[in-house]
Amino acid sequence: MEAAVKIEKSNVPVPEPKKKHPRGLYLLFFTEMWERFSYYGMRGILALYLAASYLSGGLGYDQGTASLIFGFYTGACYFTPLAGGYLTDRFLGRRWAITLGGVTMALGNFILFAEHSRWGLYLGLALLVFGNGFFKPNVSTLVGELYEKDDKRRDAAFTIFYMGINLGAFLAPLVVGLVGDYFSTNVNGVIQHGYRYGFLASSIGMIIGQVLFNALSNRFLGEIGKKPVGKMAPSKQMPAVDKKTPLTKQEKRRTLAIIILTCFVVFFWAGFEQAGTSLTFYTQTFVNRNVFGWEVPTEMFQSINPAFIIILAPLIAKLWSALSKREKGDWPTPVKMGLGMILLGIGYMVLLTAVMQTGGDAHHVTVKANILFIIFTYFFHTVGELFLSPIGLSMVSEIAPIKYASLLMGVWLASTGIADILAGQLAAFTETMGYFQIFGAIGALSIIFGIILLALSKKIAKLMA
Repeated sequence: MEAAVKIEKSNVPVPEPKKKHPRGLYLLFFTEMWERFSYYGMRGILALYLAASYLSGGLGYDQGTASLIFGFYTGACYFTPLAGGYLTDRFLGRRWAITLGGVTMALGNFILFAEHSRWGLYLGLALLVFGNGFFKPNVSTLVGELYEKDDKRRDAAFTIFYMGINLGAFLAPLVVGLVGDYFSTNVNGVIQHGYRYGFLASSIGMIIGQVLFNALSNRFLGEIGKKPVGKMAPSKQMPAVDKKTPLTKQEKRRTLAIIILTCFVVFFWAGFEQAGTSLTFYTQTFVNRNVFGWEVPTEMFQSINPAFIIILAPLIAKLWSALSKREKGDWPTPVKMGLGMILLGIGYMVLLTAVMQTGGDAHHVTVKANILFIIFTYFFHTVGELFLSPIGLSMVSEIAPIKYASLLMGVWLASTGIADILAGQLAAFTETMGYFQIFGAIGALSIIFGIILLALSKKIAKLMA
């Protein structure tokens, strides 16, 4: 069998040498890492800062109001990119928009640090939301513009970029937690938490990212992102699109599939985003945070999710690769997303076991839950996220009609904004209804909607074909 076929040496294809990623990718990696450091550092302490009394270093809101403010803030961060992206495409270059957004967000965090008042809070949050609208839609777009449309390195590039996001998200709560703990003081028996210094750390992180970006962008990015899209000549990276051509029947079916899945995603993120509010409040009051004699600051628990992502993402990627090599092929996108919702629900079922032990009365805490309960809850939530979030982004970028690709991606991201607002509303009910009822309802609904999505998966997959 070895000599059955003879191949001439000259006919044997020589494998192409692997191309290195452009240096601009690593610049954008660190730019996004520092922006995520700023966002997740501020996000990790915001609800705690809002709910703590003035004497304890906070603003004295009740937990329900704090949850609503948190939800509206994080929700707005997913809506403003629609406007920011529109303005950038027509009037600004992406690089100028990134700088405008970054500087504005650094200023917003600095105001939260410098002005310990409610008007300072609203001004700081407004600047953060405004700046996010210009920053968020443009960094990831620049990553895509580094590569031609058929470049096989593109998926790997976004994987590297995604690791930058989660590295920043992992480091931020740890640093902010340590900084806040260091600057906490004991005044007449009352602990004044150093939350404000966490906002300062977030501001400094954003400034570091902007200094790097502006100092090195000309060298590493060349002319990419300098001009508005409308003023750029068509290229391999940015081909021309005829916007007058109507959608084909197939494109309409695919658009419908995206919209259906987007509706399901709202319910997933509404449960997932409890991490910044109800899960944080529960952890602070009802979880035994002592590890070898040291009480872990509550905000540090926000690092568990990105840590699990960094550990588990390569394993999940190998799973998809192995499934794709089967005779049946990989699981359809709706199946993966349905399983993701079920995993989120399982995470809440784990936490319900803890709530049954501790109860939900913050004024009469007799038993505290083992720290492993909250860790395993975040574990299941993270695996659910990996089954749903990157899969959804890939799906939209792959099947969306070219002329509506940006709009549909904006709709996909805006669904997270709706979910964040809904998450704040749900978290606000924990004070009146109790943690068991809210966590139980979220977990049960996640599992039910996941099962419904699995039942509809074949029909949705046909729409996507």
